[in-house]
Amino acid sequence: MASVPYILKFDQFGSASEGFITTTQYADRLPFAVRRVFWTYDTPIDALRGNHANKTTEEVLVAVTGSVTIEAETSRGKNTFTLSSPNTGLYIPALCWTQITFSPDAVAICLASTDFDPQDYVHSYEEFKQLTAPR
Repeated sequence: MASVPYILKFDQFGSASEGFITTTQYADRLPFAVRRVFWTYDTPIDALRGNHANKTTEEVLVAVTGSVTIEAETSRGKNTFTLSSPNTGLYIPALCWTQITFSPDAVAICLASTDFDPQDYVHSYEEFKQLTAPR
């Protein structure tokens, strides 16, 4: 059975008077071991990011500032998620087609289960549909 995207809440410590820290210290709450971390910023408001799926890589996306809207599609359907809090992330399973838009001030960080491998990417929506079609 295919996995589906879902929202994760991270522990947040601090107060409005001193600021906050959000942590993945309790890594057993993450759905995978993190192998790579990358971030996206200064994305033009009219840019559509994503437009791909990964064959094996799982990800957790967090909007550190601003907001990020993700249209996520798996073999089980489509959902739209908006991230706008640094203590909330979206789990993105393997074989999930994403289209992502950013607010002008957005900075997003992504935790990934694998090192970068261009062979892991599915850039063709038609190929994605073939890979996720019922057999």
